[in-house]
Amino acid sequence: MRTLRYKFPASSRPPHRAHVGVVGSGDLEILLEPGKFDSRAEVRVRTSVEGFDEVWQATLARFFARTPLLGSWELNDAGATPALVTLRLQQAATASGVTEPITSASTHGGEAS
Repeated sequence: MRTLRYKFPASSRPPHRAHVGVVGSGDLEILLEPGKFDSRAEVRVRTSVEGFDEVWQATLARFFARTPLLGSWELNDAGATPALVTLRLQQAATASGVTEPITSASTHGGEAS
């Protein structure tokens, strides 16, 4: 299993934690813990798939540019496509109690570590 870590600027605090998806073939589990950080989202991706670091970066950067939710995000990947990753991220935002779209004026792409 590979572990990828990313940080993105964020400005909106979700009302509560969220858990969506499952770790299963072609799927993705996301756990969101709000409130750990004041101005950023920290994302940890655990995946068995090699060679998709840039795809993860781009997919996450697009999501956080539109939905800058603060907190600690854990993504446990079992071969999910970028479309499914985006869907699960949106589901996690909704499950955390976000009821309106959040749009960030920032186009910052975040940073990998």
